[in-house]
Amino acid sequence: MTTNPLAAAQQLRALPPEERDILIRAHYGEELPAGLLIAVDVSLEDYMAHYAAEHCEWVEGFVVKMSPAELRHNDLIYFLHLLLRAHFSLRLLGRVIGQPFVMRLPAFPRRCRQPDLLVVLNTNPHELKETYLSGPADICIEVVSEGRTERDHGEKFREYEKGGVPEYWIIDPIRRESRFYRLNSEGLYTRQSEDANGHYRTPALPSPDAVLEAVNKMLA
Repeated sequence: MTTNPLAAAQQLRALPPEERDILIRAHYGEELPAGLLIAVDVSLEDYMAHYAAEHCEWVEGFVVKMSPAELRHNDLIYFLHLLLRAHFSLRLLGRVIGQPFVMRLPAFPRRCRQPDLLVVLNTNPHELKETYLSGPADICIEVVSEGRTERDHGEKFREYEKGGVPEYWIIDPIRRESRFYRLNSEGLYTRQSEDANGHYRTPALPSPDAVLEAVNKMLA
C-alpha cells in the first residue's frame, strides 16, 4: 500500500471490504482492532459524518465494520429491545437505544463504540445527542455472534470497564449463557450471580425478572 495518504485512501476504497481488511492488516501489523477493517486514518468528524450510520465503529483512527448479523443474533436483540421498551413505557425511568448509535467514552477519546443496546436512565448525567451519547450508558448489552467473540468478551469488556459503564451484559447464544457484570468500588467488573431460579436482579431497573427469564428461555 502506498505511503501517500490520499492515494492509499483511494486504493482502499476501490477494494471489496474483505480485501481492504487483508491489505490494512498486512501493512499495519498485528496490533489492530478485532473485526473487519475498512478504512484507516479516519478523523472523528469523518467517522461521524460518513461511517457511524453504517454499523461501523471507530478505533484509534481505524473504521471497523460490524459483521453481518445472524438470524439468532437479530432475534435476540429485537426481543430484548421490545421487552426493555415495554418496561420503560410502564416505568418512565429512561430509554433503551439500539444500534447504530454511538457511545463515546471520555477514557477513550479515539474510540467510538456501538453497543447492540444501550440503557440510558433519566438520572444519567451525560449528554445524550441525536446520534451519540457523550459518556457511559447505565447498561451496555452485547449479543455475541460469530466473529465478535473476541471483541465483546475482550476489547469491549476492558473499554466499558475502564470507561465507567456501571453494568455490562453479554448475551452469548454461541455458549448458551448470559453474563452480567457490575462495577465494584474499585472500578472493576465483577460477575453477578443469578438466583436459584436463574434470575439476575439489577439495581438499575426494578423488577426485571420477566425480561431476564424470557432471555434465558430463548438461550435454552
